[in-house]
Amino acid sequence: QVHLVESGGGLVQAGGSLRLSCAASGRTFSSYAMGWFRQAPGKEREFAAAITKSAGTTYYSDSVKGRFTISRDNAKSTVYLQMNSLKPEDTAVYYCAADQGTANLANLRTYDYWGQGTQVTVSS
Repeated sequence: QVHLVESGGGLVQAGGSLRLSCAASGRTFSSYAMGWFRQAPGKEREFAAAITKSAGTTYYSDSVKGRFTISRDNAKSTVYLQMNSLKPEDTAVYYCAADQGTANLANLRTYDYWGQGTQVTVSS
């Protein structure tokens, strides 16, 4: 069992930056690939970014590539999402998730554990 808690969300103007954190507790953090997903009002939850267990490989959706950076600190059992050049369309609840496997990290059905989410609102 893994318990995930996101933090760092808030209100920011377009063009600004936020850094989300997701702290994990429970089983060994380095045993999990980690992902960030987001869900805007009235829309389905969508993939944003993922990182492999060793942080050797990262993945991004086309909509965030070049603006967002995912990273992890296995010693602190924490995964981060640095979000730069934010746009109003980035407004959503952001969720982190943990996956014991390594395949298809862009698919939300792959993930075993989810956090409760943190709200990000980007004003124009």
